[in-house]
Amino acid sequence: MEPKRLYKSRTNRVLCGVCGGIGEYLNIDPTIIRLLFVLLGCTVTGLIAYLVAAIIIPEQM
Repeated sequence: MEPKRLYKSRTNRVLCGVCGGIGEYLNIDPTIIRLLFVLLGCTVTGLIAYLVAAIIIPEQM
């Protein structure tokens, strides 16, 4: 069995596919992840975390 890998989603994306990919990886609704990122986005740390994730997480093949 191949280990689970985290990718940015190609099908479930709004901006970069980060929240969709995290939602697929954790098997939860990506809307929940998006809401958490919106709450974190009110801080500079949340914005930096999203930008870093958008750069580091690879695209889904």
